Amino acid sequence: MSQALNLLREVFGYPAFRGQQAEIISHLAEGGDCLVLMPTGGGKSLCYQIPALMRDGVAIVISPLIALMQNQVATLNEIGVRAAVLNSSLSQQEAVSVEYKLMTGAYDLLYVAPERLLTARFINLISNIRIALFAIDEAHCVSQWGHDFRPEYMRLSMLHERFPKVPRIALTATADKDTRKDIIERLGLGASRVFISSFDRSNIRYQILDKTNRYSQLLTFIQTEHPGDAGIVYCLSRKKVEETAAWLTKQGLPAVAYHAGMSMLERNRNQKQFLRDEGIIMVATIAFGMGIDKPNVRFVAHLDLPKNIESYYQETGRAGRDGLVADAWMIYGLSDVIQQQRLIEESEANALYKQVALRKLEAMLSLCETSTCRRVQMLSYFGETENTAACGNCDICLNPPKIWDATVEVQKALSCVYRVRQNFGAKHLIDILRGNLTNRVKEWHHDKLSTFGIGKSLSVKVWHSVFRQIIALGFLETASAEYGALRLTELSREILKGQQTVFLHQRIESNQLLGNPPSDDLDDLDTNKRDLWNQLRIWRAATAKENGVPAYVIFHDVTLMELVRLCPQNISELSRVTGIGARKLEKYGDHLMTFFLANSQANR
Repeated sequence: MSQALNLLREVFGYPAFRGQQAEIISHLAEGGDCLVLMPTGGGKSLCYQIPALMRDGVAIVISPLIALMQNQVATLNEIGVRAAVLNSSLSQQEAVSVEYKLMTGAYDLLYVAPERLLTARFINLISNIRIALFAIDEAHCVSQWGHDFRPEYMRLSMLHERFPKVPRIALTATADKDTRKDIIERLGLGASRVFISSFDRSNIRYQILDKTNRYSQLLTFIQTEHPGDAGIVYCLSRKKVEETAAWLTKQGLPAVAYHAGMSMLERNRNQKQFLRDEGIIMVATIAFGMGIDKPNVRFVAHLDLPKNIESYYQETGRAGRDGLVADAWMIYGLSDVIQQQRLIEESEANALYKQVALRKLEAMLSLCETSTCRRVQMLSYFGETENTAACGNCDICLNPPKIWDATVEVQKALSCVYRVRQNFGAKHLIDILRGNLTNRVKEWHHDKLSTFGIGKSLSVKVWHSVFRQIIALGFLETASAEYGALRLTELSREILKGQQTVFLHQRIESNQLLGNPPSDDLDDLDTNKRDLWNQLRIWRAATAKENGVPAYVIFHDVTLMELVRLCPQNISELSRVTGIGARKLEKYGDHLMTFFLANSQANR
């Protein structure tokens, strides 16, 4: 591994491998196939980029997104690695140029979309060159159980059939047991090694709140805990994306929108602004984000319930890729559950897929309504059952909910469902329980029911929480997603008969913050070093603009922070800073040394 370690240090500027990286790189470099599950920000790309430089030929990287390819190629080119993209963003003349250079051995890595890869023309083209390896990124796209299924990925098994001696590596950040099995079967990786890293992103703080007023809740969260930070806000619908982005802009925040209904030109413009500028808030549907490389996203907010834990984990994983503190913040309500159920039931998928999708939604709801550590429950979902210690960095750990005996209230709720013949949703049931004489209650004569008014002592908000929790516990289920009607389950019988006690939790207030925001490395800097930090960021932004790349391509925040703390006084000290390899040392070393020496003299 001496060659691999030398490449890591000299080219990429990192002192040592993390986790299973070294083992994966060794296995792939020696010609072995593998499936790699590693969390976002865990260093997946290095697992094929270093073997690509170690093996003869060019590595073909299959990636589903143009933006991801372009960002990774820009980063590689910046450190002196010969990489290129071949996709629909290129003109015909540019594509021909890339193909010619490919044939002449000008590249170490070529990033290509699966649609392009699978054409007969491209297959014939690469049949005439030496291929170092195939890297299949975002491999969960091959699985029907994955959260971002792409039909074209289904045909990638042909790579092994056509190029049996070329090693393959499939990579993903999220895949439960069913999805992993699907990836292995569909890509023909049965004899391959499987490397599974921990899914724990300890730098991310998880918080899930009741949805009351989404705009004011979101604004309070951003202004209090993340002023000036880059973040992503996810919404379920395109309309909500546009409305939220417009509202945030009116509040003076730099927000842009992204969804599949926008023109390609507008999407690309907004994505480029988010990647290249500091402190931009991207408001988007799930159409945005897979493979986004921006390392200093400090928060991901969800204004609607994700459809499953895989999606939630993938989306929240876009925060804190640099390893620094970040927030995953979400608000949701009972209507979100009904809406997701409706989307599943109205989809054109087969019965088995709908059954699995509903099971995954139930797990997501259970995560939202848990009274124990969220991180432990999420890790358990992905099979990490040995990691049972509370994290101390989620809302449940930081502000434990109060537990109360809700047996009587649950019995009232279930009895009400029974007496309306299981034909009505939570809103109407709560009106009955609280004794609200609405037109609908009068129309159905539900004011005559024995359950009318027996729940006056609880507020509407508490009753919503009760219904959400008993659905999550499996005591109620949705009879009709279209109307949100609730019906009893087998589990509800023991409660109605008084044979089981039910304990529920009281959630923290919707606008209550978790004490202090996550600690920031900047908090420890004195005035002089904060000034250095700001000057370096200004220089980085100007350099990035001059080179036409995002700021993080020049240096990550982690590198800037290390520079500020160390204040290197010679090239040798500078070369030991994380993220500064030989190419960057050559390009920026003189400027940085002049900068730090001048600062040292000014402070004598």
